[in-house]
Amino acid sequence: MLSPEALKKIDREVAKFPPDQKQSAVMAALAVAQDEKGWLPTETMDFVAAYLGMAPIAVYEVASFYAMYNLKPVGRHKLTVCTNLPCALSGGTHAAAHLQNRLGIGFNETTADGRFTLKEGECMGACGDAPVLLVDNKRMCSWMSNDKLDKLLDDLK
Repeated sequence: MLSPEALKKIDREVAKFPPDQKQSAVMAALAVAQDEKGWLPTETMDFVAAYLGMAPIAVYEVASFYAMYNLKPVGRHKLTVCTNLPCALSGGTHAAAHLQNRLGIGFNETTADGRFTLKEGECMGACGDAPVLLVDNKRMCSWMSNDKLDKLLDDLK
């Protein structure tokens, strides 16, 4: 279900916990699985559950609680714009509107070419850097003016 390389990464995370606490690595294991698969289909979550010795429902609960996990296919790049109140007041909603206009999609939609999925995010802990967005759950971009958003989109193509 997962490549030997992905399993090695999960094993490194599991090794950080006592032997009887393998399930403590569930968030890291889900991130590794998602990096490899692009999203988390039920079969992948079931595999992670079995690998960590957990009930599948416990893995589903974690994956469905945190917004960083994709339970449906997403575009090649997932852009998550913070629209929580401090960011909204500092341009987050304008940044989101610019992306929606430029990409021709709304939140929770993917462009026709499959390149971009746009998500609305909650607080990212960088209110002073607003507007902020996350690219593929890995890279935070700050002070995103329309020009910076356009350059980001061009760079990601």
